[in-house]
Amino acid sequence: MPSVLPEGEPVPADGALPPSAFEGAAARPLGFYLHVPYCATRCGYCDFNTYTASELRSSGGVLASRENYAEALAEEVRLARKVLGDDPRQVSTVFVGGGTPTLLPAADLGRMLAAVRSEFGLAPDAEVTTEANPESVDPAYLAELRAAGFNRMSFGMQSARQHVLQVLDRTHTPGRPEACVAEARAAGFDHVNLDLIYGTPGESDQDWHASLDAAIGAGPDHVSAYALIVEEGTGLARRIRRGEVPMTDDDVHADRYLIAEERLSAAGFSWYEVSNWATDPAARCRHNELYWTGADWWGAGPGAHSHVGGVRWWNAKHPGAYAQALAEGRTPGVGREVLGAEDRRVERVLLELRLADGCPLDILAEAGAKAAARAVRDGLLEPVPYAEGRAVLTLRGRLLADAVVRDLVD
Repeated sequence: MPSVLPEGEPVPADGALPPSAFEGAAARPLGFYLHVPYCATRCGYCDFNTYTASELRSSGGVLASRENYAEALAEEVRLARKVLGDDPRQVSTVFVGGGTPTLLPAADLGRMLAAVRSEFGLAPDAEVTTEANPESVDPAYLAELRAAGFNRMSFGMQSARQHVLQVLDRTHTPGRPEACVAEARAAGFDHVNLDLIYGTPGESDQDWHASLDAAIGAGPDHVSAYALIVEEGTGLARRIRRGEVPMTDDDVHADRYLIAEERLSAAGFSWYEVSNWATDPAARCRHNELYWTGADWWGAGPGAHSHVGGVRWWNAKHPGAYAQALAEGRTPGVGREVLGAEDRRVERVLLELRLADGCPLDILAEAGAKAAARAVRDGLLEPVPYAEGRAVLTLRGRLLADAVVRDLVD
């Protein structure tokens, strides 16, 4: 089942933000995340807020069909314009995620993007990305997306090995993601990402090498590689609990990460965030950089989270409840929190330390500063940036990033 939303205070019916959210807004980029909650099937490892057609039918969803979804989401974009008032910022990044956004017609994704363009305007160099399942697009679909204004594609490859894909309940054919890269290039996309997952039960080092080789050989300019996290309540968690498949341990994850760093670096990719590599700065995912650097973004769609000026809120999870709220002229937001100065400082450490640029030492509290000095001695932080006032993870530090972060946020 999808993950549970956090607790929070109620969101005003009109979605109004406190005045503090607008302080210094002109200096921060503004992005939009557009969530499409539909999937053809549910992958065994996934706990995202997504729904198959049968799940929507069984839950009695009202106004939850794919056919009217683009208009519902466009209505939230119009609500965002009202809430943000005369904020003059153009949108610098748009990211359409899911779910499987490309289960919708390309024209629907174009309508969603057009709503953002109409209400806010897109910056001349705006990055516009959509995720895609490799089996849900073809050359004509990609050409239609490109004509609508999308300029970056992100394909869920996960693995090049059929038996690994089967454990993950991925339905695409090995080789199809690589073909998608070529088709996206032919359609005029300059930036293409492939997502990989390592540590799947039954995956060997040889399998992981093969996946990396296939991804690199396809010619993307960005690769994301994530350790498999087995979330409670997922089909994969139940299979592991029944003893049907083994659980991968942390040492295997570390080994696979080192393999990824070695292979990707040799192929001309550089890490810029713990799980992300790009061929050059222009190939980095600027939308994700908004998240990691605490900028502003509006998350539209069921269960989507937003953040503007230290105010974070989240929408109703079910597509029916989401669409119903908008149809009644209400915000779909169901909870929010206003972050205090200390909360925002801690989040900066949590997020910025994952970046290749690291975080400034002067945002660390006294205990965190002492921990940073120890981390340099222990080979977890780079000594030269430390001397220049920044905490930057070494390769070993990246392997232990969660532990380093815990020490530095104290």
